Amino acid sequence: MIGKLNHVAIAVPDLDSATAIYRDTLGARVSEPVPLPDHGVTTVFVELPNTKIELLEPLGEDSPIARFLERSPQGGIHHLCYEVADIALARDRLLREGLRILGDGKPRIGAHGKPVIFLHPKDMTGTLIELEQT
Repeated sequence: MIGKLNHVAIAVPDLDSATAIYRDTLGARVSEPVPLPDHGVTTVFVELPNTKIELLEPLGEDSPIARFLERSPQGGIHHLCYEVADIALARDRLLREGLRILGDGKPRIGAHGKPVIFLHPKDMTGTLIELEQT
């Protein structure tokens, strides 16, 4: 069902500083910041030959990333994103298997402009998993 790893998301307290590390120190190509108010984040993508790194900075006090950074002030890995061919079929299969979808269970448009869902970390060996339709 799942395809390739699309990205690893890292929550950061300072997007400019984190971007500079990847761009200036490591020499990676980094996208421009994109605010995503529906998700409560501003994001950039670090382009790698085999995948991407998504850097997430809170956008407002109610951001889930703000809550994450309260527990881990220096930041850290927030989630892994895997590609799926059909988000609705994937969701329905996972629900039949007893897994929990975060939110209302309906796919939302993610940072790449494609439908995404998030799986509860307690059902996924302690890791927040995002599925993105490709």
